[in-house]
Amino acid sequence: MNHFFYSFILLVISPLFLCAKGNPEALFAKGNSQYAKAQYKEAAQSYQEVLNDGYKSAEVYFNLGNAYYKMGEMAPAILYYEKAYKVTPGDQEISLNLQLANLKIADKIESVPEFFLTKWWKSFFLFFSAQALSGFAVAFLLLGFALLIVYLFAISISIKKPAFYAGIILLALGLLSIFIVSTQNSYLNSSSQAIVFNGTVNVKSGPDDKSKTLFVIHEGTKVTIKQNDNNWIKVELPNGNIGWVEVIAVKEI
Repeated sequence: MNHFFYSFILLVISPLFLCAKGNPEALFAKGNSQYAKAQYKEAAQSYQEVLNDGYKSAEVYFNLGNAYYKMGEMAPAILYYEKAYKVTPGDQEISLNLQLANLKIADKIESVPEFFLTKWWKSFFLFFSAQALSGFAVAFLLLGFALLIVYLFAISISIKKPAFYAGIILLALGLLSIFIVSTQNSYLNSSSQAIVFNGTVNVKSGPDDKSKTLFVIHEGTKVTIKQNDNNWIKVELPNGNIGWVEVIAVKEI
């Protein structure tokens, strides 16, 4: 009987301890409180615990980036701003803070100019987050189907005609929203990118430390990963320059 009683107590109480330990909302609130008190190191640790518990969101990434920015650690600040941007690419505050952090790193690399139509299209499909677009898609499709049902059962022509055209337009907007979500996800996940974390990195002509050094990049620089070769990766800079760096010199976004 005693064994049953203790087992019952453990069964009831254990989840409470687990919830208290791994409560992402409580940890996030704790981090925000520490940040407000200028305890940036402690805040960063709290936000990191939230991520370690498997809870990932633009807000956590953004606040963690802010904590590192306040500590003057630009490489992790840029890393987490970039992670936040991938979740909500249309957020102006994330974009602004990312620009400010990039102004504080050594490398000021100009991107290859884009054709204006490509640039316009990219701005268009990145304007809203995937979550917002998914909400739009569901709302448009439900309203569209509802109006088509009204069209089918309405008797008056004055109701049937506008219901039909409005329903078709809303269904088209819903499908467009789904297409944009798909395009956005494809664009954001089409290539692997990373942030340089070593102070100074020699970019080599091949995946070997004995290869010729082509150029040097510094902490905080974003690179696109083109190829993996054991402990080396082939990277491309925004200006189109390509070379090899050691895997340990970067952290993937």
